[in-house]
Amino acid sequence: MTDFGKTLRMRRLSPAGDGKFLFVPLDHSVSDGPVVPRAGWEELVRALVDGGADAVVVHKGRARTIAPELLGRCGLVVHLSAGTGHAADADAKVLVGEVEEAVRLGADAVSVHVNLGSDTEHRQLRDLGAVAASCDAWSMPLLAMIYPRGPRIADPHDPVLLAHAVNIAADLGADLVKTSVALPRERMAEVVDSCPIPVLAAGGPPDGSDLIGHATSLMLAGCSGLAVGRRVFSSSSPSWLTARLAAVVHAAEPGPTTRPSTIATGAS
Repeated sequence: MTDFGKTLRMRRLSPAGDGKFLFVPLDHSVSDGPVVPRAGWEELVRALVDGGADAVVVHKGRARTIAPELLGRCGLVVHLSAGTGHAADADAKVLVGEVEEAVRLGADAVSVHVNLGSDTEHRQLRDLGAVAASCDAWSMPLLAMIYPRGPRIADPHDPVLLAHAVNIAADLGADLVKTSVALPRERMAEVVDSCPIPVLAAGGPPDGSDLIGHATSLMLAGCSGLAVGRRVFSSSSPSWLTARLAAVVHAAEPGPTTRPSTIATGAS
């Protein structure tokens, strides 16, 4: 039987109808600190929406600060995991929210973070499985953010290890999975081909080089989308950069290649 609630929410996460996704994570405010000054928050979110982001990823409290008008034009993913770099174990993640809370907020999906190879991997996997069961009960799509990251991980960009990671997400009930990029990037195709659910590539190029070229190569490798946060919200023109990435993800005309001379938001 078709799960109509989950199907409708998945469609809202890819409004172009092509099964491709451009997510902008803004959950860094818990792990690292504010992504933008308070006065620039609404301007930043508006810039992302105007640029064509399919969804933003935020924690439950921050979701309440986004204008409903903006969420009418952009999907909402409520992140349920938290941890900071100040902890004794910076790779540890704990659940700080529930699917039912995300339903009340009008979310289109929830996300859970797992660090494969961390000292608390077993707890994080247990949490992912429990949230997946709750998502099934509420017809809520689940994005698993799963990365090889911990003291036993020698190469977090190893394609074989990444293929293992994304398949754990699929096996435990996720509908989408976000993970690190394989190196060399061409080998991301092996990761994608191994996995029965859509794979979103996380972040920009590790060396800080051309983001658009990086994104293009990942989509050509078969990724179903991108989840780019810091490189977007720290840009001098988040709307312009989001539009460029949206064009890559949805195979549209790329639009102007020259960066606007004025800053679109207060993000820095």
